Amino acid sequence: MKKIAIAADHAGFEYKELIKEHLKERFKVEDFGTFSKDSVDYPDFVHPAAISIEKEENVFGILICGSGEGVSITANKHQNIRCALCWETEVAKLARQHNNANMIAIPARFVSEKLTLEMIDAFLETEFEGGRHQNRVDKISC
Repeated sequence: MKKIAIAADHAGFEYKELIKEHLKERFKVEDFGTFSKDSVDYPDFVHPAAISIEKEENVFGILICGSGEGVSITANKHQNIRCALCWETEVAKLARQHNNANMIAIPARFVSEKLTLEMIDAFLETEFEGGRHQNRVDKISC
């Protein structure tokens, strides 16, 4: 069973719990927090989740905050992370197909629960196309 990292701040806590429930039968989900709606600093949870992807302890990562921006920016500071901020299912698919994204960022304050679950499923079920995209992905790291 594939392992997936998940992390959120207080604004994403409820979506994190929803996503975990949605995935529990298909994936092993490692929860990096937060564990309540109390105000927290998202980097405290995003960095450990991203490191788990870099160490190949988890295959993919799911990050949730109010806008999705903070968690995405933080994750993308890691050399081997390609975190895509997604707001539509097609964006989630393209992030995997063309960018080989290994983390997805969800803006909890701007997308519905239904759309969130659709994006997560699309992201996790879509394969990287490779080919001409591989050359581009190889040029991302500094």
